[in-house]
Amino acid sequence: MAELINIKLKEFLDKGFLVNPDVYKVLKKDPTILDSIELFLGKEHSPLVVTKDLIEFSENGNSVSINWLDFEKARVLYEKKKDVKVYKTFLDILNYGEKKEKFDRLLEEVSKPVKAIELEEEKSECVESSVIVLKQYKDEIKEREVQDFVQYYKIRYGFLSKILKQRIELKDVISINRLKNKFEKDKVSLIGLVSKIEKTKNNNVMVTLEDFTGIIKVLINNNKKELYDLAQYLVHDEVIGITGNIGNNIVFVNELFYPDVPIGESIKKCDDDVHAVFISDFHVGSKYFLEEPLFRFIRWINMETGTHEQKEVAKKIKYLIIAGDLVEGIGIYPGQMDDLIISDIYDQYNKFAEYIKLIRKDIQIIVCPGNHDASRLAEPQPLLDKEMTKSLWEIPNVTVVTNPSWVNIHSSKDFSGFDVLIYHGFSYDYYADKVEAIRLQCPEVSKRYEQVMKLLLKKRHLAPSHESTLTIPDPKQDFLIIEKVPDFFISGHVHNVSVLQYGKTTNIISGSWISQTPYQDKFGHVCQPGRVPVVNLKTREAKVMKFV
Repeated sequence: MAELINIKLKEFLDKGFLVNPDVYKVLKKDPTILDSIELFLGKEHSPLVVTKDLIEFSENGNSVSINWLDFEKARVLYEKKKDVKVYKTFLDILNYGEKKEKFDRLLEEVSKPVKAIELEEEKSECVESSVIVLKQYKDEIKEREVQDFVQYYKIRYGFLSKILKQRIELKDVISINRLKNKFEKDKVSLIGLVSKIEKTKNNNVMVTLEDFTGIIKVLINNNKKELYDLAQYLVHDEVIGITGNIGNNIVFVNELFYPDVPIGESIKKCDDDVHAVFISDFHVGSKYFLEEPLFRFIRWINMETGTHEQKEVAKKIKYLIIAGDLVEGIGIYPGQMDDLIISDIYDQYNKFAEYIKLIRKDIQIIVCPGNHDASRLAEPQPLLDKEMTKSLWEIPNVTVVTNPSWVNIHSSKDFSGFDVLIYHGFSYDYYADKVEAIRLQCPEVSKRYEQVMKLLLKKRHLAPSHESTLTIPDPKQDFLIIEKVPDFFISGHVHNVSVLQYGKTTNIISGSWISQTPYQDKFGHVCQPGRVPVVNLKTREAKVMKFV
């Protein structure tokens, strides 16, 4: 029996055909079964590999014209578990050849190259994605002068005062120099920039307010609890509105207003069942970088791992936003060289690009820099250098933007899309430390940052206090102003995950791909590596997936 099987197999091998291992089990039962497949041999177009499926087909005496080359390709994809449908369609044709009319129609379709079939199927099921860069910083190289700072704050004051004047309580606002024409106890409305915040000996809050006509002190009394509590969120250099009564070179405050975002607006949703993912802080090049969790994430987003439900979520992902700190960088903090496993900045970016290239090409990826990236530390940060990050710019589905930047995702002729504000978040440490109300509300430092994002939406500015971040003053614009209300406000930097809804805006702080470091300990950051916020754009529901 064994000798007969070997003889038959040698005949096939000598004629240039391969025999699949699954055939051997069939031959052990009946060695002559190979005789039935002889009709394929010697023909111009015939299968190269004899399989159990072909033997069953030949036993039925079927005869059908088929593209055997594409059949072989489909079988390979089937065995690799990359495509089942095409190969099974071929088998249906082989095993049910008597239904000729039906199969003639199928043959016309499946005889196309396998790759083309896959692309057409993807296109029919695919929801179109779109990324539009609404606004990003354009750097103007020039020597800054004192007048540039003055003009910079004028722009901030002008824009935010327009927002405040939309409030009915501030419709009769006057400039500070006109207070001299008012009588004591007259009710007044003012808009000004906060230049000083003090506590009096009676524990009241004294604020020095200024506009371009003058300076005035305004007092917030601690016996007005709601007002006093609101004043605990005041920060230097922000623009506020107040109403109050005139005193002797002072105004006693009755109401305090921040520019803020409207709270009653409805949350925007789309009709398409698509998802967006938000990550940041790779720190590629650091010895603390966590490669394995990142690979788990990439395998999941590519639909290679996970439960059925998790793969269904991955399948619907169309957007991936990366909010800075792509690499560890060089010279960011003292002694950093001891923490590097990749000490060349070009190699760090090439390695980062290698990871990004592994992600499905139908996902639109948006990337902004952070304070560890090879850009200036001062904000706004311009685009990443194209020579240094060439491998990243060459990826067709990647859009590189500035920090901060505004993008619109998923717009179409029937839907306006979602406006996304991306800011790495370097100023957040300042407010987490300096704003007393946030410190009291969240004793644990790592829990304060979602409140900081909410605070900055109230201020309508990403870094209102001059000392909160190193700023390059632009005499033509204040690029850190939050000009409109975003649907999503995305940040990173603090390595701690948070999702918080404030009005119509979903505030998201994405996690990191680096373990806890001594440098993070210094700032009180508690790392939550491998945690990924995923948002359903149809329902606006958010979940955090864990890959560590």
